[in-house]
Amino acid sequence: QVQLVESGGGSVQVGGSLRLSCAASGGTFRNYNMGWFRQAPGKERDFVAHISWNGVAIDYIDSVKGRFTISKDNAKNTLYLQMNSLKPEDTAVYYCAGDAPEYARRRSNSGYRYWGQGTQVTVSS
Repeated sequence: QVQLVESGGGSVQVGGSLRLSCAASGGTFRNYNMGWFRQAPGKERDFVAHISWNGVAIDYIDSVKGRFTISKDNAKNTLYLQMNSLKPEDTAVYYCAGDAPEYARRRSNSGYRYWGQGTQVTVSS
């Protein structure tokens, strides 16, 4: 049974930074394409970033390009999301998602097999 556990969320002011972590266990993390999604209050869970199993292919939504960086440490079985220059619109629960076999579905919730419980990020002005 694959488990994904996020950490690193919190409250920051506009312009601040946070680094989210997602610790994986119970599976073959090094083989997994991984992603980050977020869900703001009253909205659907949306794609944020994706990284291929070997870190070669990376994809972001336009609104976070240049501010967020996704990375994957296969030796530590951990996925990261470095978030800089945070804005109030980044406020959401952030979810780690694991094992997306089809690259074409990397931006879809249904493209991932495993999910973490989420971690809250709040950005205040």
